[in-house]
Amino acid sequence: MNKREFLGAAAAAGALPLAGAAAGAALPGGPALLTVTGSLVRSNRGPFDPALDQMMHKHGVTFRKAWVFDDAALRMLPALTIRPTLEYDRKVHELRGPLLLDLLAHAGATLGDKTVLTLRAVDGYNVELPLAQARARRFIVATHVDGKPMPLGGLGPLWAVYDADRVPDMAALPLGQRFASCPWALYHVEVR
Repeated sequence: MNKREFLGAAAAAGALPLAGAAAGAALPGGPALLTVTGSLVRSNRGPFDPALDQMMHKHGVTFRKAWVFDDAALRMLPALTIRPTLEYDRKVHELRGPLLLDLLAHAGATLGDKTVLTLRAVDGYNVELPLAQARARRFIVATHVDGKPMPLGGLGPLWAVYDADRVPDMAALPLGQRFASCPWALYHVEVR
């Protein structure tokens, strides 16, 4: 069997990550930028595959179903603009992207008063974020900074962030302490 036949057979059998998606769920047309797992009522990709999901495997992530967003799916969600002062250059920057809660609702996440989100970055940094805090601080998943898409290798392509200047208890902290709950290069959200 050649490589093309193998990939076709594997996809048909549900062995590839996007295979086995829920009936009627839209599969992303581009590469998955963000994977949401955990307490979901629907999915658009199949289970974790330790052979193909290498970064997730190294970060200890496993799941039976997930919802993935590509760039087009993220851009279809209503975007919010915030203007926080960033710790990296101590300047105000414009960040734009969908509200984290809107993104989770689109993914079919089951959210409750005790829900905790794990936000995970490509370097393995992760944050446990109570849903109440994500809601109160109006976290966004930023896709753009100062009108430009955020590149991988910088803060992007996705950054879970909020406007710390507008949250009084956070604005009172030194700038370097305001963004500990904001992983840049976000690629995975687990809903528990």
